[in-house]
Amino acid sequence: MWLLLTSDTHLPTRAKALPDALLAAVDDADAVIHAGDWVDEATLDLLGSRSRRLIGVYGNNDGPGLRGRLPEVARAELEGVRFAVVHETGAATGRERRCAERFPDADVLVFGHSHIPWDTTAGSLRLLNPGSPTDRRRQPYCTFMTLTVADGQVRDVTLHPLPPRR
Repeated sequence: MWLLLTSDTHLPTRAKALPDALLAAVDDADAVIHAGDWVDEATLDLLGSRSRRLIGVYGNNDGPGLRGRLPEVARAELEGVRFAVVHETGAATGRERRCAERFPDADVLVFGHSHIPWDTTAGSLRLLNPGSPTDRRRQPYCTFMTLTVADGQVRDVTLHPLPPRR
């Protein structure tokens, strides 16, 4: 199963549209995980209509409409891998310990908020932040992630840099 991870799309405040490379990957993915800060419901509707399966949460910039449609924390088991999704995890210092304590039943935690890609482990928990496809902040590129899950294993985690917007 091939998954696409994204977060912090911030439409239409940070960009007018999602990057073409991200949308192409959405079309090819078996499931899409979005870790919050959609900002507009149209992005949720777009990804929902193009995804085979969409798993998402709301973020701190998401208003009542999105909060009414999405949970704060989502959980899904995909090919034997237990995923948890949340927008915020707090400061980078101590993140692994806090998340391992908060999500003891997850194999992978997908999170957002910082717009900074992250890939670490805390015991058996893998923490992944795909960055943002629309707002790179202090990073060299806007990004998203893909990975494969099969037989209870996570493989081929790839960070995809996106070309600069014109």
